[in-house]
Amino acid sequence: MNDAVFVSNLNHYYGHRQLRQQVLFDINLVIHEGEIVLLTGESGSGKTTLLSLIGALRSITEGNVLVLNRQLYRANEARLVDVRRRVGYIFQSHNLLQFMTALQNVRMSAELLEEPHLGPAIERAHRILDAVGLKSRKDYYPHELSGGQKQRVAIARALVNSPKLILADEPTASLDSKTGREIINLIQLLAHEQGSAVLLVTHDNRIFDIAHRILSMEDGRLYET
Repeated sequence: MNDAVFVSNLNHYYGHRQLRQQVLFDINLVIHEGEIVLLTGESGSGKTTLLSLIGALRSITEGNVLVLNRQLYRANEARLVDVRRRVGYIFQSHNLLQFMTALQNVRMSAELLEEPHLGPAIERAHRILDAVGLKSRKDYYPHELSGGQKQRVAIARALVNSPKLILADEPTASLDSKTGREIINLIQLLAHEQGSAVLLVTHDNRIFDIAHRILSMEDGRLYET
């Protein structure tokens, strides 16, 4: 079984000199392809910071981090961008472009990673929107969609390139329980079909049943629960 994520002795700091503050302490983590890992913990415990480091949204300053067999420690900007393109991100706030339709939002993401075996971007965008149940909403703008539909577009955008790693930060936090469960089931289904690893930050204990493992963070330290 291949590792989608390998983290060893990761430490992270904010600020400089006298204002320097350590926020992550000796993080060690392995996530295999096809594995769903949930990450819990209080606000400010370091969950989102860890997610952003694994997703190449921040630079690694201390520790060993391999994501999809790419080393992130001391990685240059070109490598960080390459990793970002190969990871699927799902956030609580959707982050959809308001002036683009659902189809255009997803197609734009598809066009960032053109690989022949994935097929044309427009075909992939149509196919993934069908898969998330938005066949009749492709030409709708974000303000015309419900919260659950917006999150489905965000999932489609994250998965359109068949990433081997999905990072989700509180994807159900702004949704009612029924819609939230539908979104989680959808992530689980599509991740399984694509053989993707999932690292999902959540406070919602109603979705713990989808996890292969549940981890928790407290004061910048990672624990197995």
